[in-house]
Amino acid sequence: MRELAARNLVLMPTVKDTLLHIRTISPTFIVSTSYEHYIRSLCRAITFPFRDTFCTRLRIDKYRISAEEKDELKKYAREISEMPVFDLPSHAKKLDDLSTEAKRVTKRLGEIFWSEIANMRAGEMYQDVNPVGGSEKADAVKTIVEKLDASLENVIYVGDSITDVEAFRLVKENGGLTVSFNGNHYAIKNADLAVLSDTSIPTGIFAHAFVKFGKKQALRLAENWSRKGLADSGVSKNLLNHLFARYPSRLPKVKIVTAGNMETLGRESSRFRKRIRGEGAGRLG
Repeated sequence: MRELAARNLVLMPTVKDTLLHIRTISPTFIVSTSYEHYIRSLCRAITFPFRDTFCTRLRIDKYRISAEEKDELKKYAREISEMPVFDLPSHAKKLDDLSTEAKRVTKRLGEIFWSEIANMRAGEMYQDVNPVGGSEKADAVKTIVEKLDASLENVIYVGDSITDVEAFRLVKENGGLTVSFNGNHYAIKNADLAVLSDTSIPTGIFAHAFVKFGKKQALRLAENWSRKGLADSGVSKNLLNHLFARYPSRLPKVKIVTAGNMETLGRESSRFRKRIRGEGAGRLG
């Protein structure tokens, strides 16, 4: 898994430099649903301390799976890879809210994962592995705040999917800043700011503004998102120079999320997400 993670690691341009800058002005942590093998590869690539990460732990070598079961798992993998991909409607609350095809796929996936694999030797992983997502991400934020003897109002949280919603709500309700970075509609609806960008520089800019000047100033910067507004913001000139050099004519899109624009922003950000991350990854919740 370590080799697979290292071979398939994909980094957004400037992410290493952005994180290095943020770490010079504030304690910085990665909270991810990804398996630790991927996060360790990521940390090596961007020179980030693994001790400052929260991720899903998995000791796959402890499981002994027969050759027959391995073949069965490969069959399931092929079946799943051939299933049609569908978008989950934003209004969907139950299975009946899905299309006929989506219901069929969802039902079959349930059978594979929660009935068939669950009764195999490999199914023991379900009991042992606790994915870091949803409430676990919110718990990670609480742990970080306690460790630093800080306050949630001093937290800026950047996320992009449904697994970030509970952490978003925790931070936002306690006065911190929440940023959807190329997020789907779940992220957009629970964020203060929406950023659509093919580099990480804007997140570094808002992190700098938030740490140095507070949430109000960061939101004011989003309201005045322009070359002049940025030049007058007091944010790192180095970051701004990188931004202006990369975007000589048009800046990445930044908006404060409101009840009036969140649906439109959600659709636009989801489309942008798919383009940047690829159709398959972009569809992930």
